[in-house]
Amino acid sequence: MAVSEIEQATAVLRRGGVVAHATEGVWGLACDPRSDISVKKILDIKQREKEKGLILIGGLLEYFEKELSGVHPDKSKQIVDSWPGHHTWILPNLHDYSDWVTGGRDSVACRVPDHKQARELSIKFGAPVVSTSANLSGQAELISEKAVRETFDGLVDFILPGKVGNAHGPSKIHFLDGSMLRGSVE
Repeated sequence: MAVSEIEQATAVLRRGGVVAHATEGVWGLACDPRSDISVKKILDIKQREKEKGLILIGGLLEYFEKELSGVHPDKSKQIVDSWPGHHTWILPNLHDYSDWVTGGRDSVACRVPDHKQARELSIKFGAPVVSTSANLSGQAELISEKAVRETFDGLVDFILPGKVGNAHGPSKIHFLDGSMLRGSVE
């Protein structure tokens, strides 16, 4: 029986590799967020500083329940209602993701994408994955598989064939103020 491309990509992630994949509006580079070696590899490929932090995508809302538990219930509902979607939320880092993922902050960027293949990649992996735009730092995000192959072939471990969705550009990033965190004074 042939192994599907998603299964191949998942196997690469489990081995600590980097996978290029499509998302809603741009191509992304994915890896296991629990592997500092993998995260460092993405940063090296992108020529990106660690301090900027990275986005996690999850195929299921449940993957971010712990982070959402640190948010005021009204705001948590708003976040949940925006997913799956082209919205990344900066949430409390309650899973203790490393500084390689968070950029040294006590928060982590999370999204349940509105892109079937991107969600499936995370679901097959069984957890959130890092998904940062497929581009060299300071350059435009790539929106076609052809451009990704021309730029990253030989640098990433697997390019998952696919197409971006109907969104334009990277996801919108939403920040919470302190009053939106659970237990804060209102």
